[in-house]
Amino acid sequence: MIPEDSTAAAASRWLLLIHQLPPSPSYLRVKIARRMQRIGAVAIKNTVYVLPATEISLEDFQWALREIDTGGGEANLFEARVIEGLSDSEVQQLFNTARNEDYASLAVEARDLLKAASRKRRNVGQISISLQRLRKRTSEIGAIDFFGAPKGNLASALLSQIAERIAEAPPAPPALAPEVFRGRTWVTRAGVHVDRMASAWLIKRFIDPDASFKFVPARQYTTENGEIRFDMFDAEFTHDGDRCTFEVLADRTGLDGRALRAIAEIVHDIDLKDARFDRPDTAGVAALIAGIAMAHRDDAVRIARATQAFDELYVYYARKA
Repeated sequence: MIPEDSTAAAASRWLLLIHQLPPSPSYLRVKIARRMQRIGAVAIKNTVYVLPATEISLEDFQWALREIDTGGGEANLFEARVIEGLSDSEVQQLFNTARNEDYASLAVEARDLLKAASRKRRNVGQISISLQRLRKRTSEIGAIDFFGAPKGNLASALLSQIAERIAEAPPAPPALAPEVFRGRTWVTRAGVHVDRMASAWLIKRFIDPDASFKFVPARQYTTENGEIRFDMFDAEFTHDGDRCTFEVLADRTGLDGRALRAIAEIVHDIDLKDARFDRPDTAGVAALIAGIAMAHRDDAVRIARATQAFDELYVYYARKA
């Protein structure tokens, strides 16, 4: 039971959620654990979670109570001035340890992004997007950082350094006019997957409507007159640092826009597997691309099937508010 004046409790008082979950459905345990992580609660025992006694914490725990009850479990909510076996400072340290881990994970990504921002050749637009995502994540962690975990300062400092590097970035080289590449044969590695499928779509749709494609072994191929290579060793268009071929093609030919940026982020995360942009729709597109590759061995067919998919994705992102 929670006394009526619990929402005005002092900082040294705590809310305890004690629950018991049924053995099935099995996903309920994972679901509740994720909710606890999302609201910043820490476990002091396997089935006991604690939060500082605030109005927001009370509301968060009440939603968890409803979810547990709906799932067939049992839960009770208590207010405590002290927690048996732990001092207030020890409970606070539990929270700081959890948030320090969150900040440390974010700092790993921030250091990688700082390296990218420090390179001579860098995509300032993509770095800015990644920086915005990290700032959002920092804000989310800060919302459940109840006692000022020390590593929060490190994360903030890294993001500030990235912003400074972006401000120092030299002007990007002029984009290559797509007209330069009209009527070419575009050569890439056989066994096309997401980056080559998407790049072929980008080429045909925006760069070279009359393009033809040739699929060759990964190495030891000598280009013929009028051919341009992409997404292969020593190609004219291929991976550049932490950017996939699709991103490089769009950047070097001056192609931009909300829909193309969305597709670039999805292709990047599927191809490089670094979850930089972490879009919720990436997994669905990855499954679709994998299905195309599994169903069709012929590269030309794969590209044709993927072209239809990317055409429709482009319409969706172009119109999505």
